[in-house]
Amino acid sequence: FGPAGEAERVRLLGNPAVPKPLERVYGDEGMKAEEAVVYLYERGVPVSQIQRAFSVGALGGVRMRRLVPTRWSITAVDDIVSRHLLERVRRLEQLDEYLFFERKYADNTFIAILAPGPWSYEWIEAWFPHTTWNPGRHCGGGGGRGRGFRGRTTYASLGGCYYAARLATAEYLLRLGRQATAVLIREIYEGFFLPIGVWFVRENVRQLFAGRPERYSSLREVLERLSRATRLPLSTWLSASRLLRDMLRQERLPVG
Repeated sequence: FGPAGEAERVRLLGNPAVPKPLERVYGDEGMKAEEAVVYLYERGVPVSQIQRAFSVGALGGVRMRRLVPTRWSITAVDDIVSRHLLERVRRLEQLDEYLFFERKYADNTFIAILAPGPWSYEWIEAWFPHTTWNPGRHCGGGGGRGRGFRGRTTYASLGGCYYAARLATAEYLLRLGRQATAVLIREIYEGFFLPIGVWFVRENVRQLFAGRPERYSSLREVLERLSRATRLPLSTWLSASRLLRDMLRQERLPVG
């Protein structure tokens, strides 16, 4: 749930305040864990609190409650909530323009491209040399995909970041009232050595979508903008992104 460290001194100042919805699901021994997660989210309980409750085995049928490793609980909650939201996103009208978002923070660049089309999602990240997960000399990267309109049925190879970013994207599309094809990109630069977890991605993508988007009428304009926003060349992103290649191929098709 964030950076860890040893505490030199701890003082107990009072009993923690437990949200009423959390008391409700904890006392309901017949409510399934997935139902409890959605119930809490819809009632405004922060995702971080839901993940803690999931981790300590406070959710689900009484005989099914188990301690869950923190990393698993974070990804599970992001996945459950985003799947719930995407059921509603898929019923929305499609976006009719291209939206481009950019955010730079703490040796990271986050980019989102929302394009006209049915819901589809891709998360791509590139770790530059001398960073947390790439201490060597060569740039490393990878991508995770939404597998089109119906979504994934297996977990993405990139792990929690895929689901954390998908949750933030689904939240934005619901606010926007449109579904879209979404390509999210992250570059991690030299000097980023903090293994601070996927919450960093979720909250930065939320902040990314809190900004004002740049609006474009064609994919070519978006790709030109992308080429100016990242250190890696455009060819690298086209090679890594199936969705961008598919969109580019469709734009090149003759009409009539």
